[in-house]
Amino acid sequence: MAAQQGLRHALSGFTLQAIHLADVAHEGHGIERARRQTVGGSGRQRSWARGGGGTEHPARYSDGWNCAADWPNFVKYFTSQVIVKRIADSTVRRLSMYLRYLEDLDTRGQQTASSDELAHLCGTTPAQVRKDLSFFGSFGKRGLGYPVRELTTHLREILGLEREWKVIIVGAGKIGAALANYRGFRQRGFTIVGVYDNDARKVGQPWGEAIVRAMDELPRDVAREEASIAVLAIPSENAQAVVDMLVESGIRAILNFAPAQITVPPHVSLKSVNMAMELEGLSFALTNGNDFSQGAA
Repeated sequence: MAAQQGLRHALSGFTLQAIHLADVAHEGHGIERARRQTVGGSGRQRSWARGGGGTEHPARYSDGWNCAADWPNFVKYFTSQVIVKRIADSTVRRLSMYLRYLEDLDTRGQQTASSDELAHLCGTTPAQVRKDLSFFGSFGKRGLGYPVRELTTHLREILGLEREWKVIIVGAGKIGAALANYRGFRQRGFTIVGVYDNDARKVGQPWGEAIVRAMDELPRDVAREEASIAVLAIPSENAQAVVDMLVESGIRAILNFAPAQITVPPHVSLKSVNMAMELEGLSFALTNGNDFSQGAA
């Protein structure tokens, strides 16, 4: 269960970052994308023409973009985009909790929910609920609460659950088996499209709804399946080499269960689940009381 909960929270974090341009380091890419949108281009790579003084100046594009005609549209498009701040993992986890409780309230026919009610259900404060939601817009009305179905829809969009995410699992061990057989992922839009292992005895064996494949098939399969997310459930010795292979194959988000410190380039999201640390958190709560472990940070 701990592994499954870790995967749910991590997947939510990946999709949130991908959809809301959370990484400001890629601002240049966002500007280029906006410019292509305004001119209705074919998506070809284009470069700014240098203006006077050797500085970049939007006077002329090397492929003939007419700045005088298109610049107002460019500014209008780019300034209309909602750029979301980098969101803390703890906020993403709470958004997932809000969504689950809202879905439960919706199935029971409840039409509105207050921040007090959500805070009570999720073990946080009303102020924290309002702050978390304010990152993404204005929801609900003072004194009336949040419309349950409407807020549920918004949270599903924020967490990226309105589309299918294709996931691969590397490591056909016990953790990999538990994850491959968990049906809740498909219900949330996460589809396991491949399980991989370097043990020839496991290759070809059924693993959940998938068949274990050899590691050398992974790069081709990622391209064919258009997988975005990988779960790493292997021993620590080979973790970094496998991660490098995943990144080179086009994987953009990795959930790491390997007990190892691994690194990824800036454009790849990485989350690590350390079972020992999770247990230490529980032992801290038991030793010091729940009041120390239920902060809203």
